[in-house]
Amino acid sequence: MSYIYEDYDVIVVGAGHAGCEAALAAARLSLNTLMFTVSVDSIALMPCNPNIGGTSKGHLVREIDALGGEMGKNIDRTYIQSKMLNVSKGPAVHSLRAQADKREYSSYMRKVLENTPKLTIKQAEVTEILAQDNRITGVKTFSGATYPCKAVVLCTGTYLNARCIYGDVVSHTGPNGLQAATHLTESLKALGIEMYRFKTGTPARIDRRSIDFSKMEEQFGDEKVVPFSFTTDPEALKKEQVSCWLTYTNEKTHEIIRANIDRSPLYSGDIKGTGARYCPSIEDKVVRFADKERHQVFIEPEGMYTNEMYIAGMSSSLPEDVQHQMYRSVPGLENANIVRNAYAIEYDCINPMQLKPSLEFKEIEGLFAGGQFNGSSGYEEAAAQGLVAGINAAMKILGREPLIIDRSEAYIGVLIDDLVTKETNEPYRMMTSRAEYRLLLRQDNADIRLTRKGYEIGLISEERYQRLKLKEDEIEKEIARLERTVVGAGKEVQKLLESHGSSPLNTASTLADLIRRPELSYEILEAIDKDRIKLDDDVIEQVNINIKYDGYIKRQLRQVEQFKKLENRKIPEDIDYIAVPSLRIEARQKLIKFKPISIGQASRISGVSPADISILLVYLTQYKVKEKMPAAGGVQS
Repeated sequence: MSYIYEDYDVIVVGAGHAGCEAALAAARLSLNTLMFTVSVDSIALMPCNPNIGGTSKGHLVREIDALGGEMGKNIDRTYIQSKMLNVSKGPAVHSLRAQADKREYSSYMRKVLENTPKLTIKQAEVTEILAQDNRITGVKTFSGATYPCKAVVLCTGTYLNARCIYGDVVSHTGPNGLQAATHLTESLKALGIEMYRFKTGTPARIDRRSIDFSKMEEQFGDEKVVPFSFTTDPEALKKEQVSCWLTYTNEKTHEIIRANIDRSPLYSGDIKGTGARYCPSIEDKVVRFADKERHQVFIEPEGMYTNEMYIAGMSSSLPEDVQHQMYRSVPGLENANIVRNAYAIEYDCINPMQLKPSLEFKEIEGLFAGGQFNGSSGYEEAAAQGLVAGINAAMKILGREPLIIDRSEAYIGVLIDDLVTKETNEPYRMMTSRAEYRLLLRQDNADIRLTRKGYEIGLISEERYQRLKLKEDEIEKEIARLERTVVGAGKEVQKLLESHGSSPLNTASTLADLIRRPELSYEILEAIDKDRIKLDDDVIEQVNINIKYDGYIKRQLRQVEQFKKLENRKIPEDIDYIAVPSLRIEARQKLIKFKPISIGQASRISGVSPADISILLVYLTQYKVKEKMPAAGGVQS
């Protein structure tokens, strides 16, 4: 017998990284929110790699924090090693990465969720999305219970029709052996939603006591730890960090894999889903990069209170006996005891081009989506989408404009724009190379770029916003002071320059011009800067970067201006592309199918050429003129 529960404002389906951010955002915006999960124990689960951040992903986490999300705060509480990557390169690609205590990460996030007002957690499988006249009315669970609501956010991760595979062993479960969601896909198809089948994978976990670390290179964390959250006090992060370890595969490893490649479900055809090109399994690496004599293997602890070690770089779906040989061929793992076998996981997800930039479905009002359900990979990509989807579900109900972040404003904007505009034939992974304006979209200035938006939405407190304004003021004043402060070519100055391999001065120079020299910095010039006042490290960082890269930053800002012109040129929702003369058939079909909201978005659709865009611009100009013309016999105001 079915039962109808009380109405909710927002229902979130899934409690992974996307679901957590979506539910928190909606509840913190004072909407009555219900979050469903197939298992309460899977909240913020890290079923694969035990870390947060990394190249480009660290940018996403800091942007999530700047908008008022939770991921950055949570990893700051639960990290066991922290490291800034790419420090030998420019600031645009510096990326923070932290090893997490997996159990603690999940526990802390669950604690936050359980203590958030207006947020209810329910363990149940959602089997049907209810809609009337293409508008969301609620959800139904496996028990037959109905939960009416105004908006639904789907964050199902890798659980939809999931099956885990290694060799010829197949279990119809979600990650870590948790229950799969086996009924929802049919409901989505009945609503006309196009589904994909994707695949991801994870390596084995090995008992720490069976590893010989003397044959590996120890990897230490940074002495000075940079927090992910702009609200975390760096002093509070000081703790004894654990080590990770580096070893390598070898020709023996590769021989074992090649000899058994026909037993891999990846190559036998048993796995139908499409895997991530940028995160291949070890058998994929050996086949695709046959010239490589070895591949890196990182040994990473899964937490402080477990002996399980994650074998990063050796994801696999090979049979158990082959895994046993393969892992034991790696230096330091000769006696390795496998606690959990490596496996691949197949799951259902959507074609994300069915979504608006707000992450609402184009054809179903009030239905939003985030995370791996949208065809992406990774915890960070999921959390970013979940946050935006949760915010926009709330904005929809509150009658406010959706949060649309464009490519020039954040990596989150690049991520979402790529998903909803470009065809995704494999799990999407964020990379710095995808961001055209990456010098502007650095991880260090995420608060300056996005905290104002978070404040306007209602997720950032007045106190935090005022702190940001004070920081911006300090940066501006200090840059202005350095631009006007002149130092002469005296002995003290020349000695300092010489000690850092910098050319001597022939005449006076401003401190700002000296900072622009590659070998010098704000900190180095402290000895000759007599008027310097004490500033926080994050202010100094911004001053240094903004002066040193001033010319490049200004050039990218000019590029953004041109980009904005196309983004701001909106396309009317009622436009009839059939009526646009001279448009190529392919362009017309793509534009009708994808319904771009702006000329900028239209220009990024595969199959729409620059010539098509020019034709569309001319038509829109004429369209505007027609709109302004008075009706026959009318009086023009």
